[in-house]
Amino acid sequence: MTAATVTEPSASPRRRSRPGRTVVLNVTAVVAGLAVWTGLSVSGITGLTGPIEVVRRGAELIADGTLVNDVLASLRRVFTGFVLGTALAIPVGFLMGWYATARALIEPYVQFFRTIPPLAIIPLAILLMGIGETPKVFVIFLAAFLSSVVSTFQGVLDVDKTLINAARVLGASDRTIFMKVVVPASTPFIIVGMRVGLGAAWGTLVAAELIAAQEGLGYRMQQAQLYYDLPTIFVGLISIGVLGLVMDRLLLLAERRLTGWQERR
Repeated sequence: MTAATVTEPSASPRRRSRPGRTVVLNVTAVVAGLAVWTGLSVSGITGLTGPIEVVRRGAELIADGTLVNDVLASLRRVFTGFVLGTALAIPVGFLMGWYATARALIEPYVQFFRTIPPLAIIPLAILLMGIGETPKVFVIFLAAFLSSVVSTFQGVLDVDKTLINAARVLGASDRTIFMKVVVPASTPFIIVGMRVGLGAAWGTLVAAELIAAQEGLGYRMQQAQLYYDLPTIFVGLISIGVLGLVMDRLLLLAERRLTGWQERR
């Protein structure tokens, strides 16, 4: 009796998004959004400024150098606070995830301060640090740190224990396991934490620039609010959104390069 050959159906490959299709969809979404915005602005909604007025105001602010100066000032604050926050969060997260003693000592403070919005720290920051650049950068640093440290910590905890045990069986030292197994496996979590921290940094920016700022996107929007200057407010909002999107895409690019081994959709 001849055994029948059973052919298993091949697993269907994951649907991967094609770059060209993604670009078309992105452009379509932007055009649709502009169309909706234009429609709402001409429909009689009180005070809503249309895209044409915003573009005209943006061109004026670029021409006189105001927008460029504000963008550079805000970028400097966000970048400094974000880099310092993530630079501290990553080693602290690894420490908490790898050593139970460190976790027991540090985690209560991290969870406690996570429940306090960074904006609530502004009055204390002003009293302790004055009204210069330091308190502005500090509240942005705090927002980025608290978002990144938890993600890094969770990434270390979620490393597959089978990989760690297999490395131990093969004679790997703790240092080798940490560098060759734990760090690569937790990298996706770190990048996610950095992306969340970046969003928190930009979200804190406007309030941070309440602290006696003389330039910056948040400062310009607050000044425009006093004079009901909606086009300037929209220019500030769009500038923050575009800058944040560009920085987020750069983090995604870094993730793809650092985690090429990871299966993607």
